[in-house]
Amino acid sequence: MTADSRTPPEPHDSQHLLSPAPQHHSTPPEVRLLDPNTGLFFPTAVGVGDSLGCALATPRLCPHGSARPSALSAGRPGRRAGGVRQFPARARTGAAEPQDRLPARFLRAGVPVPPQLQGSLVGWAMGILERLNSGEVVIGDGGFVFALEKRGYVKAGPWTPEAAVEHPEAVRQLHREFLRAGSNVMQTFTFYASEDKLENRGNYVAEKISGQKVNEAACDIARQVADEGDALVAGGVSQTPSYLSCKSETEVKKVFQQQLEVFLKKNVDFLIAEYFEHVEEAVWAVEALKTSGKPVAATMCIGPEGDLHGVRPGECAVRLVKAGASIVGVNCHFDPTTSLQTVKLMKEGLEAARLKAHLMSQPLAYHTPDCNKQGFIDLPEFPFGLEPRVATRWDIQKYAREAYNLGVRYIGGCCGFEPYHIRAIAEELAPERGFLPPASEKHGSWGSGLDMHTKPWIRARARKEYWENLRIASGRPYNPSMSKPDAWGVTKGTAELMQQKEATTEQQLKELFEKQKFKSAQ
Repeated sequence: MTADSRTPPEPHDSQHLLSPAPQHHSTPPEVRLLDPNTGLFFPTAVGVGDSLGCALATPRLCPHGSARPSALSAGRPGRRAGGVRQFPARARTGAAEPQDRLPARFLRAGVPVPPQLQGSLVGWAMGILERLNSGEVVIGDGGFVFALEKRGYVKAGPWTPEAAVEHPEAVRQLHREFLRAGSNVMQTFTFYASEDKLENRGNYVAEKISGQKVNEAACDIARQVADEGDALVAGGVSQTPSYLSCKSETEVKKVFQQQLEVFLKKNVDFLIAEYFEHVEEAVWAVEALKTSGKPVAATMCIGPEGDLHGVRPGECAVRLVKAGASIVGVNCHFDPTTSLQTVKLMKEGLEAARLKAHLMSQPLAYHTPDCNKQGFIDLPEFPFGLEPRVATRWDIQKYAREAYNLGVRYIGGCCGFEPYHIRAIAEELAPERGFLPPASEKHGSWGSGLDMHTKPWIRARARKEYWENLRIASGRPYNPSMSKPDAWGVTKGTAELMQQKEATTEQQLKELFEKQKFKSAQ
């Protein structure tokens, strides 16, 4: 039983500062031992089936240069060790002393800690709630369906994750890029992997592959990559066609429970109910996942106006926490600025109800100030014309800082977020976390690597002031800066949202084309 399967301790106050998070471990599994002469933690290889007694070998540096100073012996700002810049940990108020810990895979392997090592190893691997309760910043991953669609492995429209079975190498590589960029949660690629979605509107996946195989493959890939670093695995569920088709609570929960069975079999570290437009369905998802005894996070794809039935963000958060979620927030549908406005409303709702929960934010990497209540899916550019709206790495650094200042400690991204966006989060919060991600060895802070460019006017851009103050042009002089969202005003309970197993017919499409023309002319 992991610590997270027990009743979690109360979350720390959101204003507590951070203790350094761990750096990545390489394969084979490693234990980091404290060198009393330098104050650095060094990894030593250990076989998974071995006792940790064999870890008394000479310390060595990780291939990624993951040795870093603890708060006991922090390096100077900008100092490099093993290719990764190190930062002194900031002063803490009420935070526990920083702890080094073993990779979570040692717990699963049942590796014992002999007495002679217990003085060197301060603590065990921590689960999601232990990390957040200690004040650690948890960095999520980015957008899988959009990234893999662009790479040719996901079909736009159904957005289903059969690539976990058909092209596991593509999914694995994207996980690895997010891990290298700084993510310490590998979320299973199970978005829209419910059985009813995999057979919706002519989708072949449920019949030819099966939802169980897709979910199992996604869990295996996420675990493999997580074990290459200090990352947790989160099993994820999302909104269902069954709910949109007005099926009962029992029927909808059964869909979630099918995925949950796989997550329990594969022993994911925690669970996420994400991408819900209706708080009612999100609550059902949380209640279903909570039966596992594992920690549950819940995020809704809503903006400041609330869910599509008019429930305000603060009330949504209250309902999710009462249902059993320990972490609440938003993901997708809105840009970072709008998403943080929504998280702030959720935070205020929880405070008013005297409820405690950790806050989470995983927004779009697109600028969407012209969205309406339903978010970017109503923009005429969705999904194939969004590129001019992509946020820069500097935009995302600003988002990370604002999220942190709001008290959000689980910070990641959704659609449009590429690994370099996640790296921007990790770099912005490096002073709080105590280290930079491995990917930063190929990225100079605020363009500092440009000082190596052959052209002098490019070298002149190797400074923060230049990039921080640049007003970025779109290169499209004849295009509008804003769009008019579609406003069909349909949601759960509307006939047009009833789903079907059969493929959409030509007649159904013709009727939709005519309605679109009518709406556009209004």
